[in-house]
Amino acid sequence: MPPSPAPPSPIPPALASASPPPAVLPPIGHTALLLDFDGTLVDIAPTPDAVVVPPDLTASLRTLRARLDGALAIVTGRPVEQVVVLLGDAVEVIAGEHGGAIRHAAGQTLERIDLPMPPEAWFAAGGRIAAAHPGVILERKAQGFVLHYRAVPAAGKALGEAMAALVAGSDRFVMLAARKAWELRPRGADKGTAVEALMRRPPFADRLPVFIGDDVTDEDGIAAAHRLGGVGLRVADAFASAAGVRAWLREAAAKGTW
Repeated sequence: MPPSPAPPSPIPPALASASPPPAVLPPIGHTALLLDFDGTLVDIAPTPDAVVVPPDLTASLRTLRARLDGALAIVTGRPVEQVVVLLGDAVEVIAGEHGGAIRHAAGQTLERIDLPMPPEAWFAAGGRIAAAHPGVILERKAQGFVLHYRAVPAAGKALGEAMAALVAGSDRFVMLAARKAWELRPRGADKGTAVEALMRRPPFADRLPVFIGDDVTDEDGIAAAHRLGGVGLRVADAFASAAGVRAWLREAAAKGTW
């Protein structure tokens, strides 16, 4: 007679304030762990290319990937290629560009959703908006761009107004507020659609998702995890910081349980 599955793990006290998780986390053997990157796994840096990946993070992720039988993924707004450079082979499954591109396994061709491209004039306009506010960084993505204003917080309101004017009247693109940033991207893909796409395929299928994120753009992933019967946790509520997430992952990797 096969052994009974392990009982669900009570949410640790550090996670008890997360809103609104169920009473328990799924046992690690029944969990699909889906993690945002910036602000969740690594500390927010002044610029996207200045993030620091602590060596023990990649070690924890490798161990957890084995304990989860591969059901570990990064779900991020960054391009997949950037995450590969930063994490190496620690994580094989990566949903990048807010779900617009998914790598289901190392070495596989990216699965891309058919999404519209912004007019080239919008990219040029984004450059002019950034240039008008010294310290603002324009990050171009495959199907949109981000204006980062961490170095000049006072510019946030003006940048938001300029970007809103740029996309006004468009039903194919959306402007999103992120942490000290404004992002323009196409409708049709978000972290929620990424979670749903991953959960339809092995090794995630038949498991319960646990999604962890820190920003407005992660709310879709949190909502999708709840819809699928799993748990969505906000970093500030559940762990206080990315360092808290890393400590939790390190302990789970060592113990083999949440």
